[in-house]
Formats: sequence, C-alpha cells, structure tokens
Amino acid sequence: MPLVNMADMLNHAYRHNYAVGSFHLVSLDFLSGIVEAAENRHAPVILSLAESHFEYYDFELLMAACVVAAKRATVPVAIHLDHGSSLETAIRAIRMGCNGVMVDTSAEPLGDNLHMTRQVVAMGRACGVAVEGELGYVPGLEGDDALRYPGELTYTTASQAKTYVERTGVDSLAVSVGTVHGHTKGAPRLDYGRLGKINEAVGIPLVIHGGSGLSDDQCRKLIANGVAKINYFTAMAEAAGSDIRRHADAGEMNSATLTRGVRESVRVEVERCIRVWGSGGRAAEVLSQCRLWREVEHVLLFNADKRLDQTEAATLVSQGMKSLAAIPGVRSVAYGEAMQADARYQQCWLIRFANDALVPGYLEHPEYSNYADAMFRLAATERVSIDYKIG
Repeated sequence: MPLVNMADMLNHAYRHNYAVGSFHLVSLDFLSGIVEAAENRHAPVILSLAESHFEYYDFELLMAACVVAAKRATVPVAIHLDHGSSLETAIRAIRMGCNGVMVDTSAEPLGDNLHMTRQVVAMGRACGVAVEGELGYVPGLEGDDALRYPGELTYTTASQAKTYVERTGVDSLAVSVGTVHGHTKGAPRLDYGRLGKINEAVGIPLVIHGGSGLSDDQCRKLIANGVAKINYFTAMAEAAGSDIRRHADAGEMNSATLTRGVRESVRVEVERCIRVWGSGGRAAEVLSQCRLWREVEHVLLFNADKRLDQTEAATLVSQGMKSLAAIPGVRSVAYGEAMQADARYQQCWLIRFANDALVPGYLEHPEYSNYADAMFRLAATERVSIDYKIG
C-alpha cells in the first residue's frame, strides 16, 4: 500500500533536488495514464484534484478511484486537494481520502490569509495531513488560461514568505515568481533571484502552480532554487484533446472510440515531465524514507443501559453518528448490533480514521467529548475500545 505521507514525500524531493509532479486529473483516463507513467518510470507522484474542476466530475466517485489506484500502486502516491475554497472543503476532502490539502486564500489581505491558513494547518496537524499555503497571485484558474482570467501577477516576497511560514506552519509554500495557469501571451519570464531568496528565507518545499508552458531549462532552474512540487494540467488536457480531434477527423462517432487514446496521451506527457523534473527512479528510496499512510479502525464495543427506552436508544445512535462524523479526519462512522443474543457486547461503533495521527487527539476533540460526557458514558454501562491499523 504505497499511499505515503505527502509532507515526507515533498521533503525528500526538496532535500534531493528534484520535483514531484502534482498532476491534475478530471477522469479515470487521466488517473490511469498518470499512475501508469509513474509506475513505468518508478517515480513518486501526486494525484491532484482541483475544486475548480469539480463541475467536470463527481468528486466523491473520482476520489474513491484515486484511493483504490494509490493503494494498489507499487510506487509512492499522495492524493491532494488543490485550490480548495474553504476549511469545510478541506475537511470533506480528507474524509474522502486526501492526505494533502491546499485552501487558496492568496487573494485575501495578508492578515486574513494568515488567519485562515492557520485554521487549515491546525486541522491538518490533528489529522496528520500535509497543508500547502500560497502567497502571491498566479494569474488564471487551475486548468483555465490566464488569458481568460488575467488579473495582475503579484510576486511573492522573501520577507512576507518568511513571516507567512513562521506564523502558519505550512508544510509547503506555493509562490508566484512569474508562472501562470494555462496560457498567456509570450513565454513566462521567471524571477529566479527572487525564488532563491524565498527558498533561503523559508527552508521548506516550494510549489509552482502553472507548470504547463515552461521549458525544460526553466523547470530545472526552478528545482535548483527549492521547488519540490510542480502542478500540471493544461498540457495533458491539450494532448488528450488533440487525440480526440484526431479520432473525430477520422470519422469516429461514439465516445468510447473518440476517447480511447486519452490515457496513452496523458501517460506520454507525464513520463516526459518525470524525466525532466528528476523524479524518475526515486520510488524505492522514497518508500524507504516516508511514513506509510495507514487508516485506523477505532472499534468501540459496548452494552447500552437496558433502562433506555426506544426513543433514548435511537437518540444515542443518531447523535453519535452526527457528532463523530463531524470530527475532521474521520472517514466513516458505522453503528452495529450483535447478531448473537449471548454476545459479550451487544452494540458497537466502527469509526474509520484517515491516519493514526488522529488517534491521540480524537478523544479530546470537542465533538467527541461533548457526546461522550453528555450522553454516551451515561448510557453505555460496559465498554471496551481497540484501534487497528488498516493495510
């Protein structure tokens, strides 16, 4: 199960001067092509889902496929929410299986950006999830051209980056040094001197948004100045689109045949990026040096007080479902009753945690303690709990 801690993955890339590709996907064809490329090149990879793309797919369904793909891969994989709009979106993404999140508050005044990012980091820390922050403005939207959403490029400064990292505790920092999302007029002009100063000031993995359109030499210079993660989508989407047009021009009419080359087009482009960014052949050492991302099943066996009437018993369960599911990092909650009348314990809660990092703080979370103190401990006369690592 090579789903690994994303912070560990990026720190390895940062220390060893290469970049991990964070490839945005919008379909199963993209997912398959990205993972196949990583397997072929023995490279770590990040499966990235941007909130701006949610209109193209059902987030919950595609996330489930990403989790399956990651768990059966032989190379290290992380799953990342990119450009989330809120803390609530990040919590939902973690519940679905993401082990890295980025909530984009870069357009806000610095004080507001700091405040909101700190909230995301505090939540992420409790779940063991890596948090990416962003400082500065990269024109365009993820997967949409700067030509359509130009805005004014706002560069990241080293002094602000140092303050931001110190006050938020983010695991990685997306910076603005001249790249754009999608296309713009002319070649991007990158400020390597600025990037070098930022890297020296913060000392954590740096992230580039808008990797499409950069030359091989530009990518290598970015990596030499601290970039350990490069976001990538537009060039993959265009390669897939070109293949679809080729089939359409050949007279193909049904969707299956029109899109049959998308997976291969994506694979080829991702393998090219892996070669340029230096992540090929790194899988084994990353796996040996990164913590595996293992879910935990919290099993709570109990006997409810026999004096509870039907309404009270139902309330005990319904309130538990509501309170326990509200805790960030809890992936699922299930209540069950024993099939055998003579079982030692007649009821149980099965609570799936995203990661073992959540175990210490779970019992102290207000949602749990309020439910336990006000209702559960009073109603559960006998109880025992055990935590099991899954996978």
